Amino acid sequence: MIASGAGGGQASPLIFLIAGEPSGDLLGARLMAALRVQTGGAVRFAGIGGERMIAEGLDSLVPIDELAVMGVFEIVPHAFRIIRRIRQTVAAARTMRPAAVVTIDSPSFSLEVSQRLRDLGVPLIHYVAPQVWAWKPWRAAKMARYVDHLLTLLPFEAPYFEKHGLATTFVGHPAVEMQGAATDPAAFRVRHGIAAAAPVICVLPGSRRGEVRRLAPIFGATLGRLVQRFPDLRALAPTVSTVAAEVTAAARAWPVPSIVLAGPGEKADAFAASDVALAASGTVAVELAVAGVACVIAYRVSPLTAFVARRVVKSPYASLANILLKREVQPELLQENCTPDKLAVALGALLDDSGARAAQVASVGEAIRMLTPGGAPPSQRAARAVLNLIGTGKRSAENLNREKIHEEEL
Repeated sequence: MIASGAGGGQASPLIFLIAGEPSGDLLGARLMAALRVQTGGAVRFAGIGGERMIAEGLDSLVPIDELAVMGVFEIVPHAFRIIRRIRQTVAAARTMRPAAVVTIDSPSFSLEVSQRLRDLGVPLIHYVAPQVWAWKPWRAAKMARYVDHLLTLLPFEAPYFEKHGLATTFVGHPAVEMQGAATDPAAFRVRHGIAAAAPVICVLPGSRRGEVRRLAPIFGATLGRLVQRFPDLRALAPTVSTVAAEVTAAARAWPVPSIVLAGPGEKADAFAASDVALAASGTVAVELAVAGVACVIAYRVSPLTAFVARRVVKSPYASLANILLKREVQPELLQENCTPDKLAVALGALLDDSGARAAQVASVGEAIRMLTPGGAPPSQRAARAVLNLIGTGKRSAENLNREKIHEEEL
């Protein structure tokens, strides 16, 4: 359950980390690695994580795929299981008495855990601000009551939380750490038997089972349209362990030769070897932008969730690059527009025109610069913030006072 650092021992601080989905798992793994560097290995870890955090030595309390559920109504069938996992997580943290608790993304799960641990007397840190600028603005005040410090990925998020008294640190987006990653797309193509001139599309139907179930058939039908125009088309599908079986099963039915790449190892090479990408909305859209891959963003949720979202979401865009640039640079085809015909038209335009691909990549470069803080990489900045908070000891008096005021108001 506890991973010890190389310079571990009982004097080493224990940090309890909670990541509820694959994007948070990547953040957690990089944070763990950065904490080891900055402490000379004198740090220990416990909590919940996925394949990347497990590779860093974490023995996860529960499988991360049990928590990776998204959607207003999609979460209902899993509610009792998630409540049970919240109680289990809180009990484990109380027993272990860590030096700090770091919750990563998954705000619904994370805030429930933080609320129940606010009397533990250790810093409660949340990594990745909920998108209160897009919807659920009340979450900013709630987070300020239950969390001591917030690590943000976006440069404009701090004021939404600081006005409620919550201290924040802008650390930058994790995808920027992929910049300059060594890749060899030619060798990748040779290794996988892909001709140098063959058009290649990277297909990314999501990291949650519900996403793959909804999007993989649509993406497969899209490939069927595209192969009529591009008969040598090949598909690459980098995925994560939580949905590898589902993506592999779906890819068997796709009408083009498709290679599923499970795990993080070949992801960067797969991006570099691709001409375009078709991706579920999410963190991967930023990763594609950093890797210089032109893409089309797609997403579909249940009709009831879509009905609610259209009435509460303030942002006109789903892609982070589009949000930052305030214009549609990465084409978005969502909900009823997420159809094989429309997706094939948008992707075909990019495959036909190298200039259009280059123009998209150049435009999103401006957004990537906004996500890149000066100085150290995001994971190192996050680790420094966590260690500084541990150094201050107990939770801040200001935060405890906020809780007291809130309870009196109730």
